[in-house]
Amino acid sequence: MSDISLSIAGAARRVYTFDRVWLTIFAGLLLGALLVPLQTASSVRFAADGLLQIAPFLAISIGLAAYAKASGADNLIAKVFQGRPVQMVFAAAFFGALSPFCSCGVIPLIAALLAMGVPLAPVMAFWLASPLMDPQMFLLTMGALGLPFAIGKTAAALGVGLLGGFATMTLQRAGGFAMPLREGIGDGGCGAGSVRSDGDVVWKFWRDAARRLKFTDEAWRTTMFLGKWLLVAFLAESVMLAYVPAETIAGLLGGDSFWAIPLAAIVGVPAYMNGFAAIPLMSGLMELGMAPGAAMAFMVAGGVSCIPAAIAVFALVRPPVFIWYLGLALVGSLGAGVGFQLFMT
Repeated sequence: MSDISLSIAGAARRVYTFDRVWLTIFAGLLLGALLVPLQTASSVRFAADGLLQIAPFLAISIGLAAYAKASGADNLIAKVFQGRPVQMVFAAAFFGALSPFCSCGVIPLIAALLAMGVPLAPVMAFWLASPLMDPQMFLLTMGALGLPFAIGKTAAALGVGLLGGFATMTLQRAGGFAMPLREGIGDGGCGAGSVRSDGDVVWKFWRDAARRLKFTDEAWRTTMFLGKWLLVAFLAESVMLAYVPAETIAGLLGGDSFWAIPLAAIVGVPAYMNGFAAIPLMSGLMELGMAPGAAMAFMVAGGVSCIPAAIAVFALVRPPVFIWYLGLALVGSLGAGVGFQLFMT
């Protein structure tokens, strides 16, 4: 098959996927408007507010990705991350633990990094650590749950990031995740440490008509891709908020038995609450006798892999990487909960 035929086939597959997702969204909203109009209207408002809140991060990330593509700077970025995997995992986990991104807000940045050719291991370290802690969350956690809990969650963010980064690096060195991205995302791969072909970097790309076209094409393609999946994510979160109330989770996690920590980690993985929303709930449960380790496990698991973030991750990477991501979130949160419980006793 010729290169032109392959390009046409790839474009057709992308259009089909694009249409299928958008059609599902519109069909779901139409069905919801007929069956549960009040909830559908509430979900649309919730999704609009969520998209508005992360719009600045989304715009910056899309602009950076499109600029790197149009100027050829993505070649340089990939080379910067080559040859120093251990240092990059440490740096990514450290800066991720201090970055002001929520689990959904980090998705546009991760998409841009992967599309630029940044290796998967440091990206995974940043991906896991970033939603768990930032300066604002540290202060709120300290005020509601105490300084030891805030310090413990910061350590958990760093530890989960390092766990994810080095575990991913080890697996890749054994031959795993050679092509981590879905087809059509960042050329379908390049996150495994490969460097793109050499080429000149044209920083002032807007002087070249072909590069301007490449910029607008990349920006539009990335915007539509992230927009549809983030819309699905926020709509799903609104449904969870409506039909799985916090009291239900409180009832499951309010005990202090041996199974409290594993159960908190398991429930926390698909939980809809971000780190800020979980603080008052955990504070109330701990006042009722909930084990500190269970609270830590729930907050770590929910922060990393809540349903909105998981949907967005699923849209970016191939199924094996997605399963790996969820497994790291579960193992990391369980370890954080057990470690914090041992520290507090």
